[in-house]
Amino acid sequence: MNAFDVLGDPVRRRILELLAAGESTSGAVSAVISEEFGISQPAVSQHLKVLRETGFATVRREGARRLYAVDSGPLRDVDVWLDRFRGFWEPRLDALGAEPARCRRARRLRERRAGGEGDAPAPDHHRGS
Repeated sequence: MNAFDVLGDPVRRRILELLAAGESTSGAVSAVISEEFGISQPAVSQHLKVLRETGFATVRREGARRLYAVDSGPLRDVDVWLDRFRGFWEPRLDALGAEPARCRRARRLRERRAGGEGDAPAPDHHRGS
């Protein structure tokens, strides 16, 4: 199964989101996923198994509990694949990042103009004198 097949499933993506916050027991993961998706604990266990077998998650035993965590290896592979497409969105994100500064500069300029002229109205150059 390739990485995008694994990540194509919304339940598995959600499980990875939960695990990204830190190691979690299978019971805790099952409780959240069952609540959000309305699926049974055995179904959640199958998704955890897929994540484990494809390398997206690791599991370790602690007594009777199984603790799951994200394994970043396959995610790095996805990131490498996505790298060739970053040029499509990074310039737009850079421009978006500059927008708040542009808006602040424009607001300061308007405030200076308004403050420098006081409350007097601007001269009307369109009237015939």
